[in-house]
Amino acid sequence: MSVTTVRLQADVEQRLEAIASRLHRSKGWVINQALLEYIEKQKLEQERWTQTLEAMESAAQGKVVDASEVHSWLKSWGTENEQNAPRSGK
Repeated sequence: MSVTTVRLQADVEQRLEAIASRLHRSKGWVINQALLEYIEKQKLEQERWTQTLEAMESAAQGKVVDASEVHSWLKSWGTENEQNAPRSGK
Protein backbone atom coordinates (compact mmCIF):
# COMPACT_ATOMS: atom_id res chain seq x y z
CA MET A 1 0.00 0.00 0.00
CA SER A 2 1.31 3.44 -0.87
CA VAL A 3 1.08 6.70 1.00
CA THR A 4 -0.25 9.90 -0.53
CA THR A 5 -0.45 13.25 1.18
CA VAL A 6 -3.54 15.40 0.67
CA ARG A 7 -4.21 18.89 1.96
CA LEU A 8 -7.78 19.15 3.20
CA GLN A 9 -9.82 22.24 3.87
CA ALA A 10 -10.67 22.56 7.57
CA ASP A 11 -14.39 21.88 7.08
CA VAL A 12 -13.64 18.79 4.95
CA GLU A 13 -11.28 17.50 7.64
CA GLN A 14 -13.93 17.97 10.33
CA ARG A 15 -16.57 16.19 8.26
CA LEU A 16 -14.14 13.38 7.45
CA GLU A 17 -13.32 12.93 11.14
CA ALA A 18 -17.03 12.84 11.99
CA ILE A 19 -17.72 10.15 9.39
CA ALA A 20 -14.73 8.08 10.46
CA SER A 21 -15.80 8.33 14.08
CA ARG A 22 -19.39 7.38 13.33
CA LEU A 23 -18.26 4.34 11.30
CA HIS A 24 -15.54 3.39 13.80
CA ARG A 25 -13.05 3.44 10.93
CA SER A 26 -9.89 5.35 10.19
CA LYS A 27 -9.87 8.49 8.09
CA GLY A 28 -7.68 6.59 5.63
CA TRP A 29 -10.34 3.89 5.26
CA VAL A 30 -13.04 6.47 4.60
CA ILE A 31 -10.86 8.24 2.04
CA ASN A 32 -10.09 4.95 0.28
CA GLN A 33 -13.80 4.08 0.08
CA ALA A 34 -14.67 7.51 -1.26
CA LEU A 35 -11.93 7.34 -3.89
CA LEU A 36 -12.97 3.85 -4.98
CA GLU A 37 -16.55 5.07 -5.48
CA TYR A 38 -15.33 8.14 -7.37
CA ILE A 39 -13.03 6.11 -9.61
CA GLU A 40 -15.85 3.66 -10.42
CA LYS A 41 -18.18 6.56 -11.22
CA GLN A 42 -15.58 8.06 -13.57
CA LYS A 43 -15.14 4.68 -15.28
CA LEU A 44 -18.90 4.40 -15.86
CA GLU A 45 -19.09 7.95 -17.18
CA GLN A 46 -16.27 7.22 -19.64
CA GLU A 47 -18.03 4.03 -20.78
CA ARG A 48 -21.28 5.97 -21.30
CA TRP A 49 -19.44 8.64 -23.27
CA THR A 50 -17.83 5.98 -25.48
CA GLN A 51 -21.23 4.35 -26.04
CA THR A 52 -22.73 7.73 -26.91
CA LEU A 53 -20.03 8.40 -29.49
CA GLU A 54 -20.54 4.92 -30.97
CA ALA A 55 -24.31 5.47 -31.13
CA MET A 56 -23.84 8.83 -32.82
CA GLU A 57 -21.54 7.24 -35.40
CA SER A 58 -24.08 4.47 -36.05
CA ALA A 59 -26.83 7.03 -36.53
CA ALA A 60 -24.62 9.02 -38.90
CA GLN A 61 -24.16 5.84 -40.93
CA GLY A 62 -27.92 5.38 -41.08
CA LYS A 63 -28.02 2.47 -38.67
CA VAL A 64 -31.30 3.46 -37.04
CA VAL A 65 -34.61 1.83 -36.18
CA ASP A 66 -37.90 3.45 -37.13
CA ALA A 67 -39.74 4.85 -34.10
CA SER A 68 -42.96 3.00 -35.02
CA GLU A 69 -41.07 -0.32 -34.81
CA VAL A 70 -39.75 0.60 -31.36
CA HIS A 71 -43.22 1.64 -30.15
CA SER A 72 -44.72 -1.61 -31.44
CA TRP A 73 -42.03 -3.59 -29.67
CA LEU A 74 -42.55 -1.69 -26.39
CA LYS A 75 -46.33 -2.18 -26.56
CA SER A 76 -45.77 -5.93 -26.90
CA TRP A 77 -43.92 -6.19 -23.59
CA GLY A 78 -45.70 -8.41 -21.10
CA THR A 79 -48.16 -9.77 -23.70
CA GLU A 80 -48.44 -13.27 -25.13
CA ASN A 81 -47.08 -11.95 -28.44
CA GLU A 82 -44.01 -10.18 -27.09
CA GLN A 83 -41.78 -9.17 -29.99
CA ASN A 84 -38.02 -9.32 -30.31
CA ALA A 85 -36.20 -6.01 -30.20
CA PRO A 86 -36.19 -4.33 -33.61
CA ARG A 87 -32.90 -4.12 -35.49
CA SER A 88 -31.67 -1.53 -37.91
CA GLY A 89 -31.99 -2.33 -41.57
CA LYS A 90 -28.26 -1.81 -42.18
